[in-house]
Amino acid sequence: MAELPEGYREIPEEDRKKAKVFFDRGDTVAGTGNYEYAIEMYLNGLGIDPDAVEAHLTLRDYSLKRKASGGKDLGMFDKMSLKRPTKDDKQNMLNAEKLLAYDPGNTDIMVLMLQNAQRGGFYDTVMWLGPILQKANADSKKPDFNKFIILKDIYKSLRQWKQAVDAAHHAALMKEDDMDLSTELKHLGAQLTMDEGKYGTGKSFRDSVRDMASQQQHLDADRGTQDADAVGRLIAIAEREYKAEPHEAGKLMKLVEILVKTENPDYENQAVELLEEAHTRTGQFRFRQNIGRIRLAQWARADRAERAKIQANPKDETLRKAYEEFFKQKTNEELSEYQLWAENYPTDSGIRFDVAKRMFLLGHFDEAIPVFQQVRNDPKFRTDAGILLGRAFLDAQYVDESVDTLSSVIGEYQLKGDPRSVEMYYWYGRSLEARKDAAGAIKAYSQVAQWNFNFRDVQVRIKRLRAAATA
Repeated sequence: MAELPEGYREIPEEDRKKAKVFFDRGDTVAGTGNYEYAIEMYLNGLGIDPDAVEAHLTLRDYSLKRKASGGKDLGMFDKMSLKRPTKDDKQNMLNAEKLLAYDPGNTDIMVLMLQNAQRGGFYDTVMWLGPILQKANADSKKPDFNKFIILKDIYKSLRQWKQAVDAAHHAALMKEDDMDLSTELKHLGAQLTMDEGKYGTGKSFRDSVRDMASQQQHLDADRGTQDADAVGRLIAIAEREYKAEPHEAGKLMKLVEILVKTENPDYENQAVELLEEAHTRTGQFRFRQNIGRIRLAQWARADRAERAKIQANPKDETLRKAYEEFFKQKTNEELSEYQLWAENYPTDSGIRFDVAKRMFLLGHFDEAIPVFQQVRNDPKFRTDAGILLGRAFLDAQYVDESVDTLSSVIGEYQLKGDPRSVEMYYWYGRSLEARKDAAGAIKAYSQVAQWNFNFRDVQVRIKRLRAAATA
């Protein structure tokens, strides 16, 4: 296992348990709508376990709910006090997090929290907050070049080359003539190629400091292909641990994870039975959701197999028609599953986005449109939901609404020439063409062609519209 970046601070298990008392209390008061007290409870807990990513995530969720319910920002004097630096990096991070809780969209505060988390050695927190800052900066009307550079440098210090490359790429798009940055981007890419796979077998930095006795088990579990002996050994160990503490959710999920990784239907069915028992016993939906994840993975495997048949026999119309029926059935199953998840997690925008996508794929445009409109309020899905919303309007014959929606998406999106911008300009052209605005459609298609000449049928559409204009 690769060595951790210097400065990482491991939080003792006993401190994590102490912090959980505050987190649980915060969840209780949040259930009554008292988000400010919940925020204070979470900050108290994070003072004990400052690298608890789930707690940071929940705290941010409560701060967004507080904001949506009309919560106001902190007063000037409170903000001045919290912004005053101390000698304690952890306290500086928590002060910034409190500021952010009352002003969750402020990217300057995100930078402050991120930098103090790095200096304090709370690297899981860095890896959680970094993508939020990067997306918020990229989605803003005026992205800040320096914020991308800060992200790039922090990721470099943690040897997270993929994220460093991504941040540098965003910066390079803003200053295409910056030769030093272009050179550094190449070096980062080379470092990513060399180090890929050497670090990151766990889900977090905490995963990477587990005791040596468990490392061989994780290496076995994470291999792309596992021999029968390794699989049997892992399952036997996990089963023993689970049977010793059958009501311990962590032991159950460890066994389920190993069973599912085999992609063996018999082992997957065993995992489903375990999860069904836990769901019945506890009533906790998370166990039922994991059953759904297994079913979705099985459908995805079947989909890959069906598409492979078509690729091997591209002229076989019988196979193609059979796949169309299969795809419709698969999408209906996915829709039903995601709708169940949405009923249990109604505030999860990611789940609602998955629901709307399946409605769209099935041609249920009138149902998909209002869901996409709701999901667009979440900055994480604003662009992707906007593109699909524009397409849904177009397919539902609301042409003017499609034009206006896609025009708005294009105006909000800062990057140019990436796959998203190509997609939105293409469908903007399609909507303009449907509105009989040939000149506007040609202009949109021309932009697509300049970025990606072979995209879909853009060449054919440009030629046809230009020929019609000169006829």
